[in-house]
Amino acid sequence: MNTKNKNFVIVNDKIQKGYKYELVEKPGKNFHKDFRPDLTPKQMLALGIFGGKYMNDCKREFPKDWFDKAKLCKDKHDPNLNYFGVNASSPLSEWRKKGWIYKDDPRGWFQWYCRYYMGRRLPKEDERQIKRWRAITRHIAQITKNCRPKDLLCRRVQRQAVLHWAYDSRKI
Repeated sequence: MNTKNKNFVIVNDKIQKGYKYELVEKPGKNFHKDFRPDLTPKQMLALGIFGGKYMNDCKREFPKDWFDKAKLCKDKHDPNLNYFGVNASSPLSEWRKKGWIYKDDPRGWFQWYCRYYMGRRLPKEDERQIKRWRAITRHIAQITKNCRPKDLLCRRVQRQAVLHWAYDSRKI
Protein backbone atom coordinates (compact mmCIF):
# COMPACT_ATOMS: atom_id res chain seq x y z
CA MET A 1 0.00 0.00 0.00
CA ASN A 2 1.15 3.53 -0.72
CA THR A 3 0.36 6.37 1.60
CA LYS A 4 0.57 10.10 1.14
CA ASN A 5 1.18 12.47 4.01
CA LYS A 6 1.04 16.12 3.02
CA ASN A 7 4.52 16.35 1.45
CA PHE A 8 5.73 12.76 1.64
CA VAL A 9 4.86 9.61 -0.27
CA ILE A 10 5.64 6.14 1.07
CA VAL A 11 5.71 3.45 -1.58
CA ASN A 12 4.99 -0.23 -1.02
CA ASP A 13 4.48 -2.09 -4.27
CA LYS A 14 5.90 -5.24 -5.87
CA ILE A 15 9.25 -3.65 -6.66
CA GLN A 16 9.71 -1.09 -3.86
CA LYS A 17 8.98 -1.53 -0.17
CA GLY A 18 9.15 1.36 2.26
CA TYR A 19 10.54 3.84 -0.24
CA LYS A 20 9.80 7.39 0.91
CA TYR A 21 10.10 10.60 -1.05
CA GLU A 22 9.22 14.24 -0.53
CA LEU A 23 7.11 16.36 -2.84
CA VAL A 24 8.75 19.79 -3.02
CA GLU A 25 6.88 21.25 -6.02
CA LYS A 26 3.23 21.37 -7.03
CA PRO A 27 2.19 18.66 -9.53
CA GLY A 28 3.07 19.59 -13.10
CA LYS A 29 4.83 22.81 -12.08
CA ASN A 30 8.33 24.25 -11.92
CA PHE A 31 10.04 21.86 -14.32
CA HIS A 32 13.70 22.32 -15.19
CA LYS A 33 14.11 24.85 -18.02
CA ASP A 34 15.48 22.13 -20.33
CA PHE A 35 12.61 19.72 -19.66
CA ARG A 36 9.40 20.46 -21.54
CA PRO A 37 7.58 17.19 -22.23
CA ASP A 38 4.66 17.29 -24.67
CA LEU A 39 2.55 14.86 -22.64
CA THR A 40 1.64 14.36 -19.00
CA PRO A 41 1.84 10.88 -17.45
CA LYS A 42 -1.98 10.76 -17.45
CA GLN A 43 -2.09 11.52 -21.20
CA MET A 44 0.59 8.93 -21.90
CA LEU A 45 -1.26 6.22 -19.98
CA ALA A 46 -4.49 7.02 -21.85
CA LEU A 47 -2.77 6.89 -25.23
CA GLY A 48 -1.23 3.49 -24.54
CA ILE A 49 2.40 2.94 -23.56
CA PHE A 50 4.63 0.03 -22.52
CA GLY A 51 2.07 -2.57 -23.60
CA GLY A 52 -0.15 -1.65 -20.67
CA LYS A 53 2.06 -3.54 -18.23
CA TYR A 54 3.99 -0.74 -16.61
CA MET A 55 1.96 0.70 -13.74
CA ASN A 56 -0.37 -2.08 -12.62
CA ASP A 57 0.80 -2.47 -9.03
CA CYS A 58 1.62 1.15 -8.21
CA LYS A 59 -1.64 2.95 -8.93
CA ARG A 60 -2.06 4.09 -5.32
CA GLU A 61 1.05 6.23 -5.58
CA PHE A 62 -0.42 8.52 -8.22
CA PRO A 63 -3.70 10.40 -8.71
CA LYS A 64 -6.63 8.10 -9.32
CA ASP A 65 -7.72 10.05 -12.39
CA TRP A 66 -4.47 9.15 -14.16
CA PHE A 67 -5.92 5.66 -14.52
CA ASP A 68 -9.50 6.53 -15.56
CA LYS A 69 -8.69 6.00 -19.24
CA ALA A 70 -5.34 4.25 -18.91
CA LYS A 71 -4.74 1.30 -21.19
CA LEU A 72 -3.45 -1.33 -18.79
CA CYS A 73 -3.12 -5.09 -18.95
CA LYS A 74 -3.05 -7.33 -15.87
CA ASP A 75 -1.55 -10.42 -17.44
CA LYS A 76 1.34 -9.57 -19.73
CA HIS A 77 2.75 -6.90 -22.00
CA ASP A 78 0.28 -6.41 -24.87
CA PRO A 79 1.62 -4.30 -27.78
CA ASN A 80 -1.94 -3.91 -29.07
CA LEU A 81 -2.59 -1.57 -26.13
CA ASN A 82 0.14 0.78 -27.34
CA TYR A 83 -1.05 3.79 -29.33
CA PHE A 84 0.74 2.58 -32.45
CA GLY A 85 -0.11 -1.09 -31.81
CA VAL A 86 3.52 -2.21 -31.87
CA ASN A 87 6.12 -3.32 -29.35
CA ALA A 88 8.68 -0.59 -28.72
CA SER A 89 9.94 -1.77 -25.32
CA SER A 90 12.81 -3.76 -23.96
CA PRO A 91 12.29 -5.82 -20.80
CA LEU A 92 13.25 -4.30 -17.47
CA SER A 93 16.08 -6.84 -17.22
CA GLU A 94 17.66 -5.26 -20.32
CA TRP A 95 17.34 -1.77 -18.83
CA ARG A 96 19.12 -2.99 -15.70
CA LYS A 97 21.89 -4.60 -17.75
CA LYS A 98 22.51 -1.33 -19.58
CA GLY A 99 22.68 0.66 -16.34
CA TRP A 100 19.61 2.78 -17.10
CA ILE A 101 17.92 2.03 -13.78
CA TYR A 102 18.49 4.21 -10.71
CA LYS A 103 17.81 2.84 -7.23
CA ASP A 104 15.06 5.38 -6.45
CA ASP A 105 13.15 4.52 -9.65
CA PRO A 106 13.53 0.79 -10.26
CA ARG A 107 11.01 0.89 -13.14
CA GLY A 108 13.05 3.43 -15.07
CA TRP A 109 12.46 6.71 -16.85
CA PHE A 110 8.66 6.76 -16.82
CA GLN A 111 8.54 6.14 -13.08
CA TRP A 112 11.04 8.96 -12.64
CA TYR A 113 8.86 11.21 -14.82
CA CYS A 114 5.68 10.38 -12.88
CA ARG A 115 7.39 11.22 -9.61
CA TYR A 116 9.02 14.34 -11.04
CA TYR A 117 5.65 15.44 -12.41
CA MET A 118 4.11 14.96 -8.94
CA GLY A 119 6.78 17.23 -7.43
CA ARG A 120 9.68 15.06 -6.31
CA ARG A 121 13.10 16.54 -7.08
CA LEU A 122 16.40 14.67 -6.94
CA PRO A 123 18.86 17.12 -8.54
CA LYS A 124 21.54 14.66 -9.76
CA GLU A 125 19.02 12.09 -10.97
CA ASP A 126 16.80 14.76 -12.51
CA GLU A 127 19.78 16.03 -14.48
CA ARG A 128 20.65 12.51 -15.69
CA GLN A 129 17.08 11.70 -16.73
CA ILE A 130 16.51 15.04 -18.44
CA LYS A 131 19.71 14.45 -20.42
CA ARG A 132 18.40 11.03 -21.48
CA TRP A 133 15.02 12.57 -22.40
CA ARG A 134 16.72 15.19 -24.57
CA ALA A 135 18.70 12.48 -26.38
CA ILE A 136 15.45 11.05 -27.77
CA THR A 137 15.36 13.96 -30.22
CA ARG A 138 17.62 11.84 -32.46
CA HIS A 139 14.61 9.58 -33.04
CA ILE A 140 12.40 12.57 -33.77
CA ALA A 141 14.95 13.67 -36.36
CA GLN A 142 14.77 10.24 -38.02
CA ILE A 143 10.97 10.33 -38.14
CA THR A 144 11.04 13.86 -39.55
CA LYS A 145 13.66 12.92 -42.15
CA ASN A 146 12.01 9.69 -43.32
CA CYS A 147 8.27 10.30 -42.99
CA ARG A 148 5.71 12.67 -44.41
CA PRO A 149 4.33 14.97 -41.70
CA LYS A 150 1.78 13.20 -39.49
CA ASP A 151 2.06 9.93 -41.44
CA LEU A 152 1.29 7.77 -38.41
CA LEU A 153 1.94 4.56 -40.35
CA CYS A 154 5.55 5.55 -41.01
CA ARG A 155 8.08 4.29 -38.43
CA ARG A 156 5.47 3.14 -35.95
CA VAL A 157 7.97 1.47 -33.61
CA GLN A 158 10.08 4.61 -33.48
CA ARG A 159 6.96 6.75 -32.99
CA GLN A 160 5.84 4.51 -30.11
CA ALA A 161 9.29 4.69 -28.52
CA VAL A 162 9.21 8.50 -28.75
CA LEU A 163 5.76 8.46 -27.15
CA HIS A 164 7.22 6.48 -24.23
CA TRP A 165 9.42 9.52 -23.58
CA ALA A 166 6.54 12.06 -23.44
CA TYR A 167 7.12 13.45 -26.92
CA ASP A 168 3.86 13.57 -28.86
CA SER A 169 4.91 11.67 -31.97
CA ARG A 170 1.41 12.04 -33.44
CA LYS A 171 2.33 15.64 -34.27
CA ILE A 172 5.57 14.86 -36.12
